[in-house]
Amino acid sequence: MAEKSWKDRLNLSALTDETQEEFLRARRRRGFSRPLIFVVVIVAAVFVLSLFFRVEDIQVEGNTHYSDDEIIRAIDIEEGDNLFFFDRFAAISRVFAKLPYIEEVSLRRALPNRMTVAVKESTALAYLILGDEEWTMDHGAKILGKTAEGETAHLVPIVNFNPGTLFIGERMTAANGNEDSVDYLVDILHQIEGRGMTGQIQRIDFEKENSPELVYEGRYTVVLGRYSQVDQKFAMLAGVLETLKDGDIGVIDLSDGKRALFSPN
Repeated sequence: MAEKSWKDRLNLSALTDETQEEFLRARRRRGFSRPLIFVVVIVAAVFVLSLFFRVEDIQVEGNTHYSDDEIIRAIDIEEGDNLFFFDRFAAISRVFAKLPYIEEVSLRRALPNRMTVAVKESTALAYLILGDEEWTMDHGAKILGKTAEGETAHLVPIVNFNPGTLFIGERMTAANGNEDSVDYLVDILHQIEGRGMTGQIQRIDFEKENSPELVYEGRYTVVLGRYSQVDQKFAMLAGVLETLKDGDIGVIDLSDGKRALFSPN
């Protein structure tokens, strides 16, 4: 058996009443002082964090569409703000709400006083034609805003698509609630972007909602058919384009997803 400590061996009954009371008061004081010391340490730590580590240097990376000042204002951070108490999640939400071209954003703290804001901006890939209005969107069908003068020269036009209410900074919806048509459009845009066809596609036409068509270089009408095997269909399109000759004009039918059929005009 382990040897008892001197406190365990102490016989209080051998002490006078006055000595016993003083001894017990001392023990109570020690027990009370421990949580008090803990609280004091926490308060001191909070004080140190609030006094030091204040933002003195804010750097922005990856931005082209927005200026550094626009992004910093959207985040709502200023020199003097505390690095530890700054709510990064709320700041990121403010950026997405105010700056629709921002696709990704991260905030990095570098002690003692630097905050780095790294952003990835969306790039306009296509534009939706609605009567007299034109709305730009990225490869994910996120609405970026109304087109500016000369902006559409290198973008892909989308016609006969009936959208729901358009909100800048949010993905487009379909008026009839059929989000498959939006998903189909997104897959088409990803294929066009990934295969470097932006300059060759002159129109994406959703007049036949379940079977959109592409106009390729003004020479071919590409029939995509129902929403399936989009990657396979574009691979077949790339293959058949290599076999066609200059001057060929006609319809490339990819609708069955297994083979490409060319019908010359």
